[in-house]
Amino acid sequence: MPRLRNFADRLAQTWLLLELLRGLRITARYLFRRKFTVHYPEEHTPQSPRFRGLHALRRYPNGEERCIACKLCESVCPALAITIESEQRPDGTRRTTRYDIDLFKCIYCGFCEEACPTDAIVMTREIEFHMVARYESIATKEMLLAFGDRKEAEIAADRAADARFR
Repeated sequence: MPRLRNFADRLAQTWLLLELLRGLRITARYLFRRKFTVHYPEEHTPQSPRFRGLHALRRYPNGEERCIACKLCESVCPALAITIESEQRPDGTRRTTRYDIDLFKCIYCGFCEEACPTDAIVMTREIEFHMVARYESIATKEMLLAFGDRKEAEIAADRAADARFR
């Protein structure tokens, strides 16, 4: 008897198109609701202060760069995208002479930001960047410092908003 009932149910579903009607009911339910579409260039979705976009190097308020060339970010980078060279200054401190990030290799994981003891390398909210030629994918120290100078207010605000979670 159960086999006959199972056969009758399958026959009813096949000939009465019950599965199709169930699908159309779901479609009709969402047809007149508010849409979820974001028209990207004109509209932007809200971003978290922890968003990981383009990198930036920061400076102290007196203008000196924060990076002390400890090379922790270079060693923790899983993609091997960071290259650092350093030299010792006359006052005995160590500073970078070369700080390059290959943006094609970078996987934007944020490990470099977490490893930095001086908060020198940060990831900003910038997602709209492009490269035309291969050599443009290398972000040099000067480019990273200039970008950090431009975005310092936004970086400081994001750090303040995230401070209680750190």
